[in-house]
Amino acid sequence: MAYGICNLPIVPVRATVGNKSEMVTQLLFGEGFEVLDRLDDYLYIKLAYDDYEGWIDSKQQVEIDSRQFQILKDEVQPIADLSTHAMLLKLGKDESLHLLPGSTLPFLEDDSFKINDTEYLFLGLSRDPDTDDFKKEVEEVLRFYLNTPYLWGGRSVFGIDCSGFVQMVYKHFGVRLKRDAYQQAKEGRVVDFLQEASLGDIAFFDDDEGRIVHVGILLNESEIIHASGRVKIEKIDNTGIFSEEHHQYTHKLRIVKRIIT
Repeated sequence: MAYGICNLPIVPVRATVGNKSEMVTQLLFGEGFEVLDRLDDYLYIKLAYDDYEGWIDSKQQVEIDSRQFQILKDEVQPIADLSTHAMLLKLGKDESLHLLPGSTLPFLEDDSFKINDTEYLFLGLSRDPDTDDFKKEVEEVLRFYLNTPYLWGGRSVFGIDCSGFVQMVYKHFGVRLKRDAYQQAKEGRVVDFLQEASLGDIAFFDDDEGRIVHVGILLNESEIIHASGRVKIEKIDNTGIFSEEHHQYTHKLRIVKRIIT
Protein backbone atom coordinates (compact mmCIF):
# COMPACT_ATOMS: atom_id res chain seq x y z
CA MET A 1 0.00 0.00 0.00
CA ALA A 2 1.27 3.50 -0.89
CA TYR A 3 0.60 6.76 0.93
CA GLY A 4 1.19 10.43 0.17
CA ILE A 5 0.88 13.96 1.49
CA CYS A 6 0.04 17.28 -0.12
CA ASN A 7 3.20 19.42 -0.23
CA LEU A 8 1.66 22.35 -2.15
CA PRO A 9 -0.68 25.08 -0.88
CA ILE A 10 -3.72 23.52 -2.59
CA VAL A 11 -4.30 20.66 -5.04
CA PRO A 12 -7.47 19.79 -6.99
CA VAL A 13 -8.99 16.34 -6.50
CA ARG A 14 -10.95 15.33 -9.60
CA ALA A 15 -13.76 12.94 -10.46
CA THR A 16 -11.84 11.26 -13.27
CA VAL A 17 -8.35 11.25 -14.76
CA GLY A 18 -7.22 14.46 -16.44
CA ASN A 19 -6.92 18.15 -15.69
CA LYS A 20 -10.20 18.92 -17.46
CA SER A 21 -12.21 16.64 -15.19
CA GLU A 22 -14.65 18.01 -12.60
CA MET A 23 -13.03 19.04 -9.31
CA VAL A 24 -14.84 17.29 -6.47
CA THR A 25 -12.73 18.50 -3.55
CA GLN A 26 -9.29 19.89 -2.72
CA LEU A 27 -6.25 18.87 -0.72
CA LEU A 28 -4.68 21.55 1.46
CA PHE A 29 -1.03 21.49 2.46
CA GLY A 30 -0.20 18.76 4.95
CA GLU A 31 -3.22 16.54 4.34
CA GLY A 32 -2.40 12.88 3.81
CA PHE A 33 -3.99 10.18 1.71
CA GLU A 34 -3.92 6.53 0.77
CA VAL A 35 -3.20 5.61 -2.85
CA LEU A 36 -5.83 3.19 -4.15
CA ASP A 37 -4.92 3.10 -7.83
CA ARG A 38 -2.61 4.61 -10.44
CA LEU A 39 -3.20 5.41 -14.11
CA ASP A 40 -0.40 7.03 -16.10
CA ASP A 41 0.54 10.21 -14.20
CA TYR A 42 -2.54 10.19 -11.96
CA LEU A 43 -3.28 8.69 -8.55
CA TYR A 44 -6.67 7.59 -7.27
CA ILE A 45 -6.62 8.48 -3.58
CA LYS A 46 -8.62 8.29 -0.37
CA LEU A 47 -8.11 11.30 1.91
CA ALA A 48 -7.11 10.53 5.48
CA TYR A 49 -9.13 13.49 6.74
CA ASP A 50 -12.59 12.52 5.50
CA ASP A 51 -12.21 9.31 3.41
CA TYR A 52 -13.18 11.20 0.25
CA GLU A 53 -11.92 9.67 -2.99
CA GLY A 54 -10.74 11.13 -6.29
CA TRP A 55 -7.87 11.59 -8.73
CA ILE A 56 -4.84 13.85 -8.38
CA ASP A 57 -1.78 14.55 -10.50
CA SER A 58 1.06 12.42 -9.15
CA LYS A 59 3.43 15.39 -9.51
CA GLN A 60 1.46 17.32 -6.88
CA GLN A 61 2.35 15.21 -3.85
CA VAL A 62 5.15 13.33 -2.13
CA GLU A 63 5.14 9.81 -0.74
CA ILE A 64 5.13 9.14 3.00
CA ASP A 65 5.37 5.90 4.93
CA SER A 66 2.54 4.05 6.67
CA ARG A 67 3.55 5.31 10.12
CA GLN A 68 3.33 8.96 9.07
CA PHE A 69 0.03 8.33 7.33
CA GLN A 70 -1.47 6.69 10.39
CA ILE A 71 -0.49 9.66 12.56
CA LEU A 72 -2.17 12.04 10.13
CA LYS A 73 -5.26 9.85 10.05
CA ASP A 74 -5.61 9.26 13.79
CA GLU A 75 -4.18 12.30 15.56
CA VAL A 76 -5.27 15.93 15.42
CA GLN A 77 -2.47 18.05 13.96
CA PRO A 78 -1.89 21.80 14.41
CA ILE A 79 -3.23 23.94 11.58
CA ALA A 80 -2.47 27.34 10.08
CA ASP A 81 -4.56 30.03 11.75
CA LEU A 82 -6.61 32.80 10.13
CA SER A 83 -3.72 34.48 8.38
CA THR A 84 -3.15 34.80 4.65
CA HIS A 85 0.50 35.65 5.34
CA ALA A 86 1.52 32.28 6.75
CA MET A 87 4.61 30.98 5.00
CA LEU A 88 6.75 27.90 4.96
CA LEU A 89 10.45 28.09 4.24
CA LYS A 90 12.26 25.01 3.01
CA LEU A 91 15.40 25.05 5.08
CA GLY A 92 18.57 25.01 3.04
CA LYS A 93 16.72 26.11 -0.09
CA ASP A 94 15.72 29.50 -1.42
CA GLU A 95 12.05 28.53 -1.59
CA SER A 96 8.83 29.44 0.19
CA LEU A 97 5.18 28.43 0.15
CA HIS A 98 2.21 30.62 1.04
CA LEU A 99 -0.22 28.60 3.13
CA LEU A 100 -3.99 28.88 3.32
CA PRO A 101 -5.86 29.07 6.63
CA GLY A 102 -6.81 25.58 7.74
CA SER A 103 -3.74 23.95 6.21
CA THR A 104 -2.34 21.08 8.26
CA LEU A 105 1.08 21.51 9.86
CA PRO A 106 2.15 17.89 10.23
CA PHE A 107 4.37 16.94 13.15
CA LEU A 108 4.90 20.63 14.08
CA GLU A 109 7.33 21.32 16.93
CA ASP A 110 8.70 24.76 17.80
CA ASP A 111 7.64 26.28 14.46
CA SER A 112 9.34 23.61 12.36
CA PHE A 113 8.65 20.15 10.99
CA LYS A 114 9.86 17.64 8.41
CA ILE A 115 8.20 15.81 5.56
CA ASN A 116 10.61 13.02 4.69
CA ASP A 117 13.99 14.74 4.27
CA THR A 118 12.59 18.21 3.67
CA GLU A 119 12.65 20.55 6.66
CA TYR A 120 10.14 23.40 6.94
CA LEU A 121 10.10 26.52 9.06
CA PHE A 122 6.60 27.87 9.67
CA LEU A 123 6.34 31.67 9.70
CA GLY A 124 2.81 32.30 10.82
CA LEU A 125 0.24 31.69 13.52
CA SER A 126 -0.80 28.13 14.28
CA ARG A 127 -3.67 26.86 16.35
CA ASP A 128 -3.95 23.73 18.42
CA PRO A 129 -7.54 22.57 17.82
CA ASP A 130 -7.56 20.63 21.08
CA THR A 131 -7.24 23.82 23.14
CA ASP A 132 -9.60 26.12 21.23
CA ASP A 133 -12.91 27.25 22.72
CA PHE A 134 -15.53 26.59 20.05
CA LYS A 135 -18.32 28.82 21.39
CA LYS A 136 -15.99 31.76 22.02
CA GLU A 137 -14.03 31.55 18.77
CA VAL A 138 -16.29 30.04 16.11
CA GLU A 139 -17.90 33.33 15.08
CA GLU A 140 -14.48 34.80 14.27
CA VAL A 141 -13.71 31.80 12.07
CA LEU A 142 -17.12 31.99 10.39
CA ARG A 143 -16.80 35.68 9.59
CA PHE A 144 -13.26 35.21 8.28
CA TYR A 145 -14.72 33.35 5.30
CA LEU A 146 -17.31 36.04 4.48
CA ASN A 147 -17.40 36.97 0.78
CA THR A 148 -15.37 33.93 -0.24
CA PRO A 149 -16.64 33.10 -3.76
CA TYR A 150 -18.58 29.89 -4.26
CA LEU A 151 -16.50 27.19 -5.94
CA TRP A 152 -17.74 23.64 -6.49
CA GLY A 153 -15.32 21.34 -4.65
CA GLY A 154 -13.54 24.29 -3.00
CA ARG A 155 -12.16 24.25 0.55
CA SER A 156 -10.30 27.57 0.82
CA VAL A 157 -10.81 31.27 1.37
CA PHE A 158 -10.27 31.77 -2.37
CA GLY A 159 -13.17 29.49 -3.32
CA ILE A 160 -15.43 27.20 -1.32
CA ASP A 161 -18.68 25.27 -1.59
CA CYS A 162 -21.37 24.96 1.07
CA SER A 163 -20.22 21.70 2.65
CA GLY A 164 -16.55 22.60 2.23
CA PHE A 165 -17.22 25.76 4.21
CA VAL A 166 -18.84 23.82 7.05
CA GLN A 167 -16.07 21.22 7.02
CA MET A 168 -13.29 23.82 7.12
CA VAL A 169 -14.87 25.83 9.95
CA TYR A 170 -15.04 22.71 12.08
CA LYS A 171 -11.51 21.70 11.04
CA HIS A 172 -10.27 24.84 12.82
CA PHE A 173 -11.55 23.23 16.03
CA GLY A 174 -10.26 19.71 15.47
CA VAL A 175 -13.67 18.27 14.55
CA ARG A 176 -13.61 16.07 11.46
CA LEU A 177 -16.76 16.23 9.36
CA LYS A 178 -17.39 14.32 6.16
CA ARG A 179 -17.12 16.18 2.87
CA ASP A 180 -20.66 16.33 1.46
CA ALA A 181 -23.77 17.86 3.00
CA TYR A 182 -25.77 14.62 3.00
CA GLN A 183 -22.90 12.90 4.83
CA GLN A 184 -22.60 15.71 7.39
CA ALA A 185 -26.36 15.45 8.06
CA LYS A 186 -25.78 12.00 9.58
CA GLU A 187 -23.54 13.41 12.32
CA GLY A 188 -24.36 15.13 15.62
CA ARG A 189 -27.70 15.26 17.41
CA VAL A 190 -30.95 16.83 16.29
CA VAL A 191 -32.00 20.24 17.57
CA ASP A 192 -35.77 19.83 17.80
CA PHE A 193 -36.72 23.45 17.20
CA LEU A 194 -34.96 26.26 15.36
CA GLN A 195 -35.72 28.50 18.32
CA GLU A 196 -33.47 26.25 20.42
CA ALA A 197 -30.53 26.54 18.01
CA SER A 198 -27.34 28.31 19.00
CA LEU A 199 -24.13 29.62 17.47
CA GLY A 200 -22.29 26.88 15.56
CA ASP A 201 -25.24 24.55 14.97
CA ILE A 202 -25.53 23.22 11.43
CA ALA A 203 -28.67 23.63 9.31
CA PHE A 204 -29.41 21.31 6.39
CA PHE A 205 -31.71 21.94 3.45
CA ASP A 206 -33.38 19.57 0.99
CA ASP A 207 -34.85 19.63 -2.49
CA ASP A 208 -38.32 18.59 -3.67
CA GLU A 209 -37.23 14.94 -3.65
CA GLY A 210 -36.10 15.16 -0.02
CA ARG A 211 -32.37 14.98 -0.78
CA ILE A 212 -30.00 17.05 1.36
CA VAL A 213 -28.52 19.55 -1.10
CA HIS A 214 -27.31 22.49 0.99
CA VAL A 215 -25.83 23.25 4.40
CA GLY A 216 -24.84 26.27 6.50
CA ILE A 217 -23.90 27.26 10.04
CA LEU A 218 -26.18 29.22 12.35
CA LEU A 219 -25.07 32.44 13.99
CA ASN A 220 -28.26 32.36 16.07
CA GLU A 221 -31.85 31.21 15.69
CA SER A 222 -32.59 33.76 12.95
CA GLU A 223 -29.30 34.16 11.04
CA ILE A 224 -27.23 31.73 9.03
CA ILE A 225 -23.88 31.99 7.28
CA HIS A 226 -23.54 29.82 4.19
CA ALA A 227 -21.91 29.57 0.76
CA SER A 228 -24.34 30.39 -2.04
CA GLY A 229 -22.77 32.53 -4.73
CA ARG A 230 -20.48 33.72 -1.97
CA VAL A 231 -20.21 33.14 1.76
CA LYS A 232 -22.83 35.46 3.26
CA ILE A 233 -25.17 36.00 6.18
CA GLU A 234 -28.91 35.68 5.57
CA LYS A 235 -32.12 35.31 7.52
CA ILE A 236 -33.51 31.90 8.41
CA ASP A 237 -36.83 30.73 9.84
CA ASN A 238 -38.76 27.47 10.03
CA THR A 239 -39.41 27.60 6.28
CA GLY A 240 -35.78 28.08 5.30
CA ILE A 241 -33.33 30.75 4.14
CA PHE A 242 -34.88 34.03 3.04
CA SER A 243 -32.85 36.13 0.66
CA GLU A 244 -33.48 39.83 1.16
CA GLU A 245 -31.39 40.36 -1.96
CA HIS A 246 -33.84 38.34 -4.10
CA HIS A 247 -36.95 38.82 -1.91
CA GLN A 248 -37.69 35.11 -1.71
CA TYR A 249 -36.91 31.85 0.05
CA THR A 250 -33.95 30.14 -1.60
CA HIS A 251 -33.40 26.99 0.50
CA LYS A 252 -35.95 24.78 2.31
CA LEU A 253 -35.00 23.86 5.88
CA ARG A 254 -34.86 20.14 6.61
CA ILE A 255 -33.06 19.67 9.93
CA VAL A 256 -30.71 21.32 12.42
CA LYS A 257 -27.90 19.32 14.04
CA ARG A 258 -25.52 20.09 16.93
CA ILE A 259 -22.00 18.70 16.71
CA ILE A 260 -20.38 20.37 19.72
CA THR A 261 -22.41 20.66 22.92
